[in-house]
Amino acid sequence: MPRNATTAMTTALGSSLIRPAIFVQATFVNETVYVWNGLGIIPWNGQNWIGVGTLGAISNIEEGSNVEAKGISISMSGLDPRLLVDVIQNYQLGLPVMVWLALFDSSNNLIPSPILSFSGRMDQPTLTVDGTTCTISINCESKLIDMNVSCERRYTNDDQQLDYPGDRGFEFVNSIQEVTIYWGVSPSSTNNR
Repeated sequence: MPRNATTAMTTALGSSLIRPAIFVQATFVNETVYVWNGLGIIPWNGQNWIGVGTLGAISNIEEGSNVEAKGISISMSGLDPRLLVDVIQNYQLGLPVMVWLALFDSSNNLIPSPILSFSGRMDQPTLTVDGTTCTISINCESKLIDMNVSCERRYTNDDQQLDYPGDRGFEFVNSIQEVTIYWGVSPSSTNNR
């Protein structure tokens, strides 16, 4: 996926000392969660991003030259098991998740316009509970995964009405399925051409 980096981001990426941060926006049924991999709260993009420190982890974000869907895994550890019920009730497959790469300057100020590194949908979560804490790991799939889903559309009147109610372009498609149509002169028993 092409990325548009600002001049400040490009300069910071080219410096000898890089101060990276990862921002994650995950959408759940009742709320959207904004977290980052540091400590404290950082205001950015109209939201207050809560630092999770070492409790959060993200797998490698891979890309290739082929058009294929590559997913990531986001995990959160050290959670109170009592929060497990809230997570399960608010989780829904297919809701959006986004991951940004941000950089800090030498004064620990966030450089404007972090780079969107991953955008996709949340897939099946994995829960691990050891009695005192729990770990939640959510697989996230790229939007390119939809290329593997067959399109269940047909050239029928019913299907056409879903997109264009009242259109009569496919009204007679079913009735002409087994019709033999002669172009020009129709054959007869005395004159077969």
